[in-house]
Amino acid sequence: MIDDTGRPVAGAVVKVHGKRGGPEYAVSTLSDGKFVIQRMEAGSYEVTVRSAEKEWKAAVPLVIKDAGLDVLLQIVASGEVLFKTSAQVAEMRLQASGGEQLSSSEVSSLPLNARDFSKLLLLAAGTMTDANGAANFTQQFAVNGQRGVTTVFATDGFDTTDPEMGGATFSNFNVDAIQEVQSNSGVMAAEIGHGAASYTNVITKFGVTQIHGSMFEFLRNASLDARNYFDYRDPTGRHRIPPFIRNEFGFTNGGSVVLPGIYNGKDRTFYFGEYQGFRQVLGTTQVLPVPTEAERQGIDTTTFPGDTLAVPVSAEAAGVLNGYPMPNEPNGPFGERTYAASSKVVTRTDQFSIRVDHRISDKASLTTRFSLNQVSGPLTNPDQTVINPTFGVLFFDHQRNFGAHYTRTISARMASDTSVSYIRSTPFFSPGNHTQPGITFADGLYQPYNQPAGSIFGSYSNLYQLKQDFSWSHGAQVFKWGTEIRVNRDSTIFGVNPNGLYEFGGGTAFSPVNITSASGTHDIHAGDPLPDALTGLLTGTPYSYNIMVPADITPVGGKFNEAGVRREAYNFYFQDVWKATPKLTVSYGLRYEVNSRIHEATKRTSLPVFFDANSNPTGYWNRNAIQKILINPQPPYDQDWKGFGPRLAVIMRRKNTPSCTRGERLRRLFRICGRTIH
Repeated sequence: MIDDTGRPVAGAVVKVHGKRGGPEYAVSTLSDGKFVIQRMEAGSYEVTVRSAEKEWKAAVPLVIKDAGLDVLLQIVASGEVLFKTSAQVAEMRLQASGGEQLSSSEVSSLPLNARDFSKLLLLAAGTMTDANGAANFTQQFAVNGQRGVTTVFATDGFDTTDPEMGGATFSNFNVDAIQEVQSNSGVMAAEIGHGAASYTNVITKFGVTQIHGSMFEFLRNASLDARNYFDYRDPTGRHRIPPFIRNEFGFTNGGSVVLPGIYNGKDRTFYFGEYQGFRQVLGTTQVLPVPTEAERQGIDTTTFPGDTLAVPVSAEAAGVLNGYPMPNEPNGPFGERTYAASSKVVTRTDQFSIRVDHRISDKASLTTRFSLNQVSGPLTNPDQTVINPTFGVLFFDHQRNFGAHYTRTISARMASDTSVSYIRSTPFFSPGNHTQPGITFADGLYQPYNQPAGSIFGSYSNLYQLKQDFSWSHGAQVFKWGTEIRVNRDSTIFGVNPNGLYEFGGGTAFSPVNITSASGTHDIHAGDPLPDALTGLLTGTPYSYNIMVPADITPVGGKFNEAGVRREAYNFYFQDVWKATPKLTVSYGLRYEVNSRIHEATKRTSLPVFFDANSNPTGYWNRNAIQKILINPQPPYDQDWKGFGPRLAVIMRRKNTPSCTRGERLRRLFRICGRTIH
């Protein structure tokens, strides 16, 4: 239910009376203005609405022909209740000059690969995937030519965007639990900030009086897939194509909160929970250069074409050479060194959320929601796992999100909205092998061997948000103002190549042994320069070796260092939406944003390290202190206090035509086997 300005009406009592002694129904609207009446009998009904000691009545009856009617009610100043379709209500909304509004039926009915609803956002004009912003299972988006980090995501109005972590931390969500997806771009209203590209709000479903729910399971595998051009042809025929198995399953359940003998919230407290699991094993074809059988024995026929070198193979090099798989594709792109195979990339996610709506009184309501998303995988380097499974680097993220939204109707014209939210995400890249050094080849001789070399990188993000909004309506105008405070506390753990990294062929290395040639013209004596990476590897003579580990002088000693940063943002806005005519809407406002400079939370890396004469850590106040190193000083830029952003939008609506609704236009884009999906 909405008012004449398009704003949801919370806490209103909707009564539906059947004519001539027919059935009667009564239900209260939730904080977002929505309500559900189940199991209504077909017939003609009179509709009345009571809110804030006022009553509205529909001038025409509501006709129910089947059990699936979806209608929205609008109360107007004249005292009437109007019936509107979803498309008509969407025309009244004003958040931006572009974007898409996807209803629950549209989200669930359109075909979605991996049940990732975010792909539907690509239907909006000016929207494309951001190749540099994929994280947390769901792709980021670049809108109107801007970077993906400038998009803002929210769930039930709770912000889920962490710009300090590189943009949105927005996990996938059970499609069956989505009520609506609101995507807005273009000229944003003043109430939307800290991201200029677009604003996407995912409205989740809410519980009703009757318990209801759903279950699903989807399965895909390689049985019906075609062979990729680069896929390796197994001579035995046992593996036609790389393995692929995808399994998605989950459920939803909602209803009223009733604890027998303790609490009866049948008409006041409602819950809606959902779970979705994702399991995938994806075989990716890898084509690599590896040592030949002759090269593993020290027979070199490539350094000097037409001549053969007999290179003594060192014991250390023999272990690496034999660690590579044997070539199996002599006609491949790397000739007789070509090895082709598939590497299994495993991804596992578990996503769960619970939403609770409570009607405190006819004028106040509370909405809370908690969600978690456990992501394990995929492997980020399948080219290494095809050599040795322990060389893989696994991505995982344990994301948490909590929000509470309190809505209160202060008067017939004024309302207050207060919300608090918390986000925690832990994107981390974990290597499997912590002992084997890495080996690389400057000339691309072979595929690198354990290229990660134990490299560790990860982040821990904590984002706190507090918002306070007020709105006041008068005639055809709606005034809104509010403030927002955001606090980031992020930590980064990093360690680069703690196992060490050898490089062959990057420069001059000298032979430790005598190497003879078949012709006798290319003999290499001990101490002579080695001609290439192959002779360097066979003799165990790298050009360089480097290792990067934390120093003892860092605050955490010899462990992987941790840098903790903090940043705050303070925002204030005012806006006025004026519906000048039925076709013309004017929105103007002013938003002010100020962001603090990035600073250290625990003073670990932004202050100089001081030592006394005995090399013991001391403070800067010690007159005899010695400053040894200055790590990551504070950023040199000045604080910016000029964060004023005026907003102005003028929207002219064309007259609605009944020829085709937006939902029908979307459905025409997707056809399977000649049938339109409804």
